[in-house]
Amino acid sequence: MKLTTKSEYSILALVYMARKQKNGFIKIEEICSSCDISKKYLELLFSILRQNHYIKTRRGASGGYKLAKPASEISVAEIIRLMDGALAATDSVSKYFYSDTPLAKEPKIIDVFREIRDYIAGKLEALTLADLV
Repeated sequence: MKLTTKSEYSILALVYMARKQKNGFIKIEEICSSCDISKKYLELLFSILRQNHYIKTRRGASGGYKLAKPASEISVAEIIRLMDGALAATDSVSKYFYSDTPLAKEPKIIDVFREIRDYIAGKLEALTLADLV
């Protein structure tokens, strides 16, 4: 598993929003500035996050973005899967994005990759945005 900037920046922005949640809606410019993310790229990420009900928006002078549910209900694993796909090192051991690969013919290797997948998934599924605030 290798994180892309889509996952990294999404996690950074969501953690920032979780920290500021009590302040209500947050302007995208504030998030961009604090997280050092370009506005255009963050708008793309927020479009995906909004469509999948992780954030909500409000237009107007008092508008902006905020989490759509409590930070304690959003796991880091969910965000990575949404942005990057499988947490597994190879698709032949992925729970959510399985596809056959040449490694599938080697049970001992597959067993090792399953153990790695289970460890990583367990850690990231247990880790919520609230834990990172």
